[in-house]
Amino acid sequence: MTVAAGNRTLYDRATRLMPGGVSSPVRAFRAVGGEPPFIVAGEGARVVDADGNAYIDLVCSWGPLIAGHAHPAVVAAIAAQAARGTSFGMPTPSEVELAETIVESVPSIEMLRFVSSGTEATMSAVRLARGATGRSAVLKFAGCYHGHVDSLLAKAGSGVATFGLPDSAGVPAEVARATITVPFNDLAAAGRAARENALAAIIVEPVAGNMGCVSPRDGFLDGLRRLASETGALLIFDEVITGFRLARGGAQEILGVTPDITCLGKVIGGGLPIGAYGASRALMEHVAPVGPVYQAGTLSGNPLATAAGLATLALLDADAYRRIDAAGALLERELAAGIARAGVTARVQRAGSLLTLFFTRREVRNDDDAKTSDRGRFAAFHRAMLRRGVLLPPSQFECWFLSLAHDEDAIGAIARAAHDSLEEVA
Repeated sequence: MTVAAGNRTLYDRATRLMPGGVSSPVRAFRAVGGEPPFIVAGEGARVVDADGNAYIDLVCSWGPLIAGHAHPAVVAAIAAQAARGTSFGMPTPSEVELAETIVESVPSIEMLRFVSSGTEATMSAVRLARGATGRSAVLKFAGCYHGHVDSLLAKAGSGVATFGLPDSAGVPAEVARATITVPFNDLAAAGRAARENALAAIIVEPVAGNMGCVSPRDGFLDGLRRLASETGALLIFDEVITGFRLARGGAQEILGVTPDITCLGKVIGGGLPIGAYGASRALMEHVAPVGPVYQAGTLSGNPLATAAGLATLALLDADAYRRIDAAGALLERELAAGIARAGVTARVQRAGSLLTLFFTRREVRNDDDAKTSDRGRFAAFHRAMLRRGVLLPPSQFECWFLSLAHDEDAIGAIARAAHDSLEEVA
C-alpha cells in the first residue's frame, strides 16, 4: 500500500510543522538513528508505511492494541458508534458499561472517573491523594514514567531517560520539591522517605515499563503497601500499561497487592484516547461534583473510545491471556537462543506479553541497572531489525508489546530477524 507522499517527504513536511516532526518525542527515532516510518495502515500484527514497506509491529501503539491492528470487532464497534455520533459532552450508555466492566475486573476499584489519557489519570490520582490526605509530598521511583505531569517528570524513564534529561525545563522548582524520588525495588530507601516525610501518596508502576520491562522484587510491593498503611499515605498503582494486559485485573490481580488508587489507560480504550482512575467509593467521593477535588474534561468518557474499549475487553477471556502469555514466553526463549548463538552481551526480561532486550549482562532491577545497557548496540540492533521487517519501539528503555494477532508465524519471523540482527551487532 502506498500514499501520495512517501516517508521522506512526510518527514520533511512534519519537521517544519512539529518539534522533531512528531507529536511525542520518542517517535522521532533520535535514540536509534534514521528517520521514522510514517504508518498508513495496520492489520493484525503488521503495519505498512508510506513507502509501502510492511513490518511486524512490536510497538502496538505503545500497548493499547492487545487485540492487534484493526480487529474486526473493534472496528465494527467504532464504526457503529461513529454513525450515531462521535462526541456529546454528556453521559452515554457505553461509558456506564465500560465502568461496570472495569469495576467487575479490577480488585481495588469500586468507583472510577474517565479521562482522556494516562497522564490525566495519574495527574488526577495525585490530586485526589493530596485532597484526601491534606498532604503535598509524593514518593515516586526513578525510571517510572507517570505521564508528563510537572511533579512526576523527575527521573521519569522512557523518552526522558532516552535523551539523558533527569527532569524537564518548565517545571517550577517549588513543584519539583514536592516529589521525592528513590530507586525502584529499594524498599529500604522508600521506607526512609515515607517515615521522614508526610507523604500524600506513593506512586509506582507495579511492573515498570518505562525503563524497559522491570518486575518488582519479591516483597517490594507488599512492603510499599505496609508503608503506605503505616504512614497514612495512599498507594497509587499506575497500571496504564499493565492494566488489562498482564491479567484482566491487571498486575494487582497476579501480584496480590491492592493499592488505594489505580490508574488505567491504553488497553481500556482499544487504541483510542482514554484514561481512568479509580478507588474505593469513600475515596472517589472526594471528587467533584460529590466532593471538593476538582477534575473535568470535555472528551472524558468519549463514546468512540468507550465503544472500542468494550469491544477489546470482550475479547480478553482466560484463553486470550494464555495465548498471549505463551507468545511472550516463546519469543523470550527465541531471543535467549539468539543471544547465546551470537555470543552478544544481552539479556531478555519479560512480564507476560511485555518484553525488553537489554544489551547488558546485569540483571535490570532499577533505573541505574537499565542505564548500563549499551544504547549504541541497541540502536544498531533496532536498525537491523527494521531492515528485516520488524518494527521495535525506538528506545532501549521501552517494552516490546505483543498482541493476540502475534501468532507462531509472526513470532517465528521476529525470531529469525532477531537471530540475524544479533549476529550482525555482536
